[in-house]
Amino acid sequence: MDNIDNALNQFDQQHGRHDRGGPISFDAYLQRVVSDPEKGIRNIFQVFHDMVEYLVAPGVDEYAGDPESINYIDHDTSRLFVEGSDSPFFADRLFSNRLVQLAENFRHGSLQNKIYIFIGPHGCGKSTFLDNLLAKLEQYANSEEGCTYEALWRLDRKVLASFSDQESGQFLNRLAGLLDEYEFKQTDLIEAQQRMQGVDDYIEIPCPSHDSPLLMIPKEYRREFIDNLFKNDQAKWKLFTEKQYDWLFSETPCTICNSLYQALLERLKSPARVLQMLFARPYRFNRRLGEGISVYNPGDRIIKQNVLDNSMLQNRINSLLRDSNRVRYLFSNFAKTNNGVYALMDIKGHNVERLHELHNIISEGVHKVEYIEENVDSLFLALMNPEDRARLDEVPSLIDRVELITIPYVLDLRTEVEIYRNTFGRHIEESFLPRVLHNFARIIISTRLSRDSAAMKEWIGDPAKYSCYCDFNLQLLKMEIYTGNIPEWLNEDDRKELTAKRRRRIIAESENEGIEGFSGRDSIKIFRELYSNLAREGTLIDMKSLCRFFEGHQEWQEMIPQGFLDSLCNMYNYTILQEVKEALYYYNEEQIEKEIKNYLFAINFEAGSRIICPYTGDQLLVGDELFDAMESRLVSQDAETEKRLLFRKETQQQYAAQALTQELILAGRKLEETELYNKLHERYVHYLKEKVLDPILKNENFRRAIKDFEGENFRTYDKKVRDDVNFLITNLCERFNYTRQGAREVALYLIDNKIAESFSA
Repeated sequence: MDNIDNALNQFDQQHGRHDRGGPISFDAYLQRVVSDPEKGIRNIFQVFHDMVEYLVAPGVDEYAGDPESINYIDHDTSRLFVEGSDSPFFADRLFSNRLVQLAENFRHGSLQNKIYIFIGPHGCGKSTFLDNLLAKLEQYANSEEGCTYEALWRLDRKVLASFSDQESGQFLNRLAGLLDEYEFKQTDLIEAQQRMQGVDDYIEIPCPSHDSPLLMIPKEYRREFIDNLFKNDQAKWKLFTEKQYDWLFSETPCTICNSLYQALLERLKSPARVLQMLFARPYRFNRRLGEGISVYNPGDRIIKQNVLDNSMLQNRINSLLRDSNRVRYLFSNFAKTNNGVYALMDIKGHNVERLHELHNIISEGVHKVEYIEENVDSLFLALMNPEDRARLDEVPSLIDRVELITIPYVLDLRTEVEIYRNTFGRHIEESFLPRVLHNFARIIISTRLSRDSAAMKEWIGDPAKYSCYCDFNLQLLKMEIYTGNIPEWLNEDDRKELTAKRRRRIIAESENEGIEGFSGRDSIKIFRELYSNLAREGTLIDMKSLCRFFEGHQEWQEMIPQGFLDSLCNMYNYTILQEVKEALYYYNEEQIEKEIKNYLFAINFEAGSRIICPYTGDQLLVGDELFDAMESRLVSQDAETEKRLLFRKETQQQYAAQALTQELILAGRKLEETELYNKLHERYVHYLKEKVLDPILKNENFRRAIKDFEGENFRTYDKKVRDDVNFLITNLCERFNYTRQGAREVALYLIDNKIAESFSA
């Protein structure tokens, strides 16, 4: 019994923490509105925005300080689509930016009076996206953070005056007849009669359209009422100036609430006394009951009788107000999702008819229920396959009321990899050399991208100049742009030419991509086959194995762009070459700094001069010996004399005109803080890294030592070789997240395949 009591008490406490309470008076509601206007006054569009802002973590813009940044943010949507979901949906960077922008437009009050259709091919996860989105919206709207309030009337019998005995008897007789009609049991009738004889002090009448309690203030007085309610502060200024709050001053309450207000005003003769019968209660969303969220599948038949009422409540209203025609408690299914979400899962079957029915509702915001006009201000969402796009053309006037949001196959390789991790487990990475798993994703995505990109070709005039690490169609470069990365291997001119306008053009092309190629289901199937065939304990899947896997399937080969696999291998080889160079590179920064400073000072003097450099204190003999040593690293070892002299002259001019006069003297910087110094330092380090592999590639012992690393034979190598191998393996692990086995294998791969020689050539 103790366990039972404990379990019940714990449940009671936990449930109580999530309970937002019952109705509150209009006065108490106004206090909440004044204390927090942004939460107290919001419609479904603002709630949608607030949910996205609440659940989507602040994004990262890798180029926030760049004047050519386009605010292309890396949003983390895991709380919105993944956490707590039975079937997670992974939004790539392109789609998450579209969704966040849509929510931002809602906050500004734009893009309303429309139906928002998410269009994408089979297997892109549209249904999962919408299911997860609506589940989180329901959860958020029912939480304290996302709570909104709807109007609830409590008609007080004492205030409205008690019935006379004769009137009570007549009303109870009518009620008894109504109960008999619904075949209530005799005991139910007795209980109902007892309630009418004084147990209930009031009649509760909920607003079927879930209108905000503030809308009960007549429209012509509402602006003045809000003006008097708030102080002259920032909150009040926002309410009166921002478009997102236009609805507060322009909308009218539902016909039922409006009729009730007028009827009560006639009886009570005072608006203040009428508002004492107005309460606010949390608007509870419940998709299964169709409250706040209604979702229709193509196979769901359309209800012929779309007029809802409450006969018992209608009789009680008539009896209390003594007028059977003044307040008609009639509404439609659209009222149940007013200020909520009305969604169509695929525009086909019966949903085509529903779409046509929405035409006038979206345009006018009004729906006819018998002779009563019903306001409809809902967020209308729908899903559509590209082949069903023609359905919209059947209603030409609806086109202007449609906002299409593309939801294609994943085009961001990081998101594609995250899908594999989620489906098969994060341990799959342990079976691949670094970057090989991401290269699998690149192969999949290559089938989804357009072969011909006008924006990319207009930017990169000659793709052949990047043939060592990019494909001819520039898809590998576009993939990097889609992930938010601007590759380091771009030359300086092309990097400067990537303006904000051009970058937006490239991103805009994604709207028409991801419609064809390997679907999400296809990619999971292909990865499962790859992993089951190649993943073995003690060995790692490398690029050669990956390419052979795809080359062994003719039907897949036909979908992959011609030459893409070769280009992918080249890019991979270039990347690991840079990593190995970085891992082997060890330099004396003090020595580099000293040599650059001496060079920059010496180029200002004639050959043969003996000078003391003020930056280092070194005594220098100006001449070819000093200049040639530095210029072989800063220009090229094979550079002709004329080219070296030109470089020396340009460097001296930059030193005198900018570094010395503007940065050292005027700005008070140190020489190593100048732009010229940093440019020369970058050239110097680049030269050293290019040469760092030379002694290793020419030493056969080094290769054997890598192969024997951590084995018994490793101790037989001389100390210099062992130290270099240890240095290489350790740096690959620490800087580039290799395992020790992976670092050993990638080093052998680079040496055996002569990667360094191929790029130097």
